[in-house]
Amino acid sequence: MKITRVEAWSVDMKLAEPYAIAYETISRATTVFLRVETNADISGFGCAAPDEVVTGETPDSALSALDTIVGPILKGADPLRRTRILARLRQELANHPSVRAAADMALHDILGKAAALPLWRVLGGFRRSMPTSVTIGIVETDEAIVKAKELVGRGFRALKIKGGRNLTNDIERILAVREAIGPRTELRFDANQGYSVEEALELVRATRSARIEIFEQPTPREKPELLGRVAAGAPMAVMADESLMSSGDALSVARDELADMINVKLMKVGGIDEALRIDAVASAANIEVMVGCMDESALSIAAGLHYALARPNVAYADLDGHLDLIGDPAAGAVILHNGLLFPTGRSGLGFDLP
Repeated sequence: MKITRVEAWSVDMKLAEPYAIAYETISRATTVFLRVETNADISGFGCAAPDEVVTGETPDSALSALDTIVGPILKGADPLRRTRILARLRQELANHPSVRAAADMALHDILGKAAALPLWRVLGGFRRSMPTSVTIGIVETDEAIVKAKELVGRGFRALKIKGGRNLTNDIERILAVREAIGPRTELRFDANQGYSVEEALELVRATRSARIEIFEQPTPREKPELLGRVAAGAPMAVMADESLMSSGDALSVARDELADMINVKLMKVGGIDEALRIDAVASAANIEVMVGCMDESALSIAAGLHYALARPNVAYADLDGHLDLIGDPAAGAVILHNGLLFPTGRSGLGFDLP
């Protein structure tokens, strides 16, 4: 099998409902899609969700890298020699993780289609579905309560509240949401690097009755020792997110005992191949993994889901980044029912772009 054609294009999408996190307000997202055709009548699809703050990329730089670097490397190559291709892309695209993720997805899609199996089965086939949390951005407490009740009513079993701008408001919002939704729904909190160690531990103390399940990235990623101090002082699981960009970072988190859990986002780490490396490190260190996302097309949500379904150590999912996108060409690439995500059942990633 040989790759005969590579095509990349971008799609700018509005969010049905803009939301705020600690350091920005998000109202739209641009996804760069990738089509890889072969002489075996099999095409693989992937996509990049560049984010200048998180991945260091822009839509224009991602599209350029796909056209000028990924395309020439892929054309004429055997897509089933995936490891060889990805090793070269890792060298050429060290600063373009979402671009690597797009190529990685397309190659894994071809692998599954060549095997005539859904990718999650090819990678290990541990489980058939995965519950996902859904996010409530930084809003006033009354609005957070309304949103929380609506989401629980739709069947979601885990809510993630964003914060990190104002400690007092965050504490009030967490306690109010817990009271409103009752004890059965899991509650997670993401500060997106917005706190000092002292603020993080104060939030832990003040919200003990709310039983926060996961406390995500409370402190700045450029000071990893602060995350370790929070993890050492908090009775709930503290998760590294922005602090984790590679398997090397996973090794540092494990070695230095910086966190109890890690959040693997394909766009940050460069795709499924690197995510599997990270999971191997985390599993050896007895650190659980959550598969997360940014504002992404359902196609890359599907890739994250297949990774999560394949590996037993990927115990949590936060794969809601596609839910509010208007005009996603890959809508339908995953199936959501009562807070559970399912693959489509088709081979590869389970979805072909038009």
